[in-house]
Amino acid sequence: MQRLIIMRHAQAEKSAPGGDIDRPLSKHGRHDARAMGRALAERGLRPDMALVSSARRTHQTWDEVSEAMGDVEVHLSPALYNASSDVLRRAVEAAEDTAGCLLLVAHNPGVHQLAVEYLIESAASPSVLDKMSGGFPTGAAAVFTVDVAGRPSYEGWLTPNDLEK
Repeated sequence: MQRLIIMRHAQAEKSAPGGDIDRPLSKHGRHDARAMGRALAERGLRPDMALVSSARRTHQTWDEVSEAMGDVEVHLSPALYNASSDVLRRAVEAAEDTAGCLLLVAHNPGVHQLAVEYLIESAASPSVLDKMSGGFPTGAAAVFTVDVAGRPSYEGWLTPNDLEK
């Protein structure tokens, strides 16, 4: 794997009859996810594999993002629903030999914790750590370059609000 994109699902509705796992994206969330897909693709960040939580909002986020991505191998996983950073890390590591660019679409707090762990492990600058310390907004994506030893280092950060500027 040469690149890893960690993305939080886009903004979802507050509730759903089936409970949290069935919450759909809001209209705003669908718009943000489509915009993030275009922004990632325009920057050459097109995954060849996506690991996606099976929750409705993450699956819908991927559906919107994927419109700009072309052919991508997608794995929907119930294990990624509200998963801890450890579970997310194991999923990333399991795919590292088969994906050149991997996109992980999951939930907070796991995605935020995993991104911060990677930043700390790669000795990211204090300004980068500070940027990430404010949280991981819905629809945001942290991008990492991965070296030959499998160590990620910070490449960039995109939020839906950045795209509106």
